[in-house]
Amino acid sequence: MDGMLHGMGAVNVPMLAGSHQQTLKTAIDCIGIGLHSGRRVTMRLAPAALDHGIVFRRIDLGRDIAAQYAQVVDTRLATVLGDPTDREVRVSTVEHLMAALMGCGIDNVLVEVDGPELPALDGSAGHLVFLIDCAGIAAQDAPRRVIEVVRPVRVTEGDAYAELGPATRARSGLELTLSIDFAAEAIGQQELSVRLTPESFRGELARARTFALAEDIAGLRAAGLAQGGSLDNAVVVDAGRVLNPGGLRMADEFVRHKLLDAVGDLALAGAALSGRFVAHRSGHGLNNKLLRALMADASAWRMREAAPVAVAA
Repeated sequence: MDGMLHGMGAVNVPMLAGSHQQTLKTAIDCIGIGLHSGRRVTMRLAPAALDHGIVFRRIDLGRDIAAQYAQVVDTRLATVLGDPTDREVRVSTVEHLMAALMGCGIDNVLVEVDGPELPALDGSAGHLVFLIDCAGIAAQDAPRRVIEVVRPVRVTEGDAYAELGPATRARSGLELTLSIDFAAEAIGQQELSVRLTPESFRGELARARTFALAEDIAGLRAAGLAQGGSLDNAVVVDAGRVLNPGGLRMADEFVRHKLLDAVGDLALAGAALSGRFVAHRSGHGLNNKLLRALMADASAWRMREAAPVAVAA
């Protein structure tokens, strides 16, 4: 594993998110390298009180940043939260952690970090799910709040689009369908649909890694990005070849990672989402634009309490 774990106890793997808010049972730390900054960073996930939400704390600056769509200040190849009036107060590449928290049904966590970017680990959310399982998940004595989409909202950029509409089944949670289209032969056209549950997130999305085109890497590094990128934390594609010695984890790993990113970006709504997300060639910028459009239209959503969920024996 890329990085070090601290505070690890017995692994507890819950398989269903209930109707109550959830936090972690105990705090857990990890150390890794930022994908874009290349800087060594320590991250600590800690339990938080009811209605706390997900909050990032820059312990080196003494500043907190709420994990909210309105706090997104940059979407170039990553989702960056920050204070728009102070460029130093930022936390970059939050999408994989946000996806892991949403996918595991976690509502309240304090994320402490001593630098401007979260650790990349292996470029997926798999190690982050492992951290959550090691810390354990605790139910809290208050109902989970859900943002239910009741009317479609759509945003576009060229031939790319993203839409949130009502779920196809009542109170079915978040349904996602995403298609991608890349000129690189190793990627090409891919499409996947998933109904988000802790089981589907772990089994279908969590292990899919971020990826890059070999032809773009020099330009990214010249722009100050991908400084910590390597074959250990990203899939690198050169036309029809995957350069990673171990190849892909699954044949459609690329679209699975794009769906993972979408889950993380949509987690910035501020509460669990119930609706249907449909997108083509969507990225961090369009995903954030979609959330802003949804929340700006009060007729398109309503807040409700989560329905009880039966726990399998």
